[in-house]
Amino acid sequence: MTLEEILLEVWKQTLADGRTRVEIGPEVSVSVRRTRNHALRTVTFQFEGRPIDGIEQNPETKSAWARMAREGKRIMQFSCEGRYVGNVSEGHLTRYPAWKAKGLPD
Repeated sequence: MTLEEILLEVWKQTLADGRTRVEIGPEVSVSVRRTRNHALRTVTFQFEGRPIDGIEQNPETKSAWARMAREGKRIMQFSCEGRYVGNVSEGHLTRYPAWKAKGLPD
């Protein structure tokens, strides 16, 4: 699977399907956890030996993504090694400049 396919699948299983475990391909299964303060769903997995973290968009912040979350859009932000590299909103991937800066595959 490509990284794009994985991020879309993680978003789908976590936010659209509401699963408590995410299956990434036939061999990898990771738990969906909740943050302590806001109960946002989070997922951590490895891609080509690099940690990828996904977190549900917090609707209580002031960003445009948070406004969309308040309107009912299901959004998950993804980071790699401490930098946000993209997000998936309603099944659509948006890549941030850090995607290329981190050398992630297209």
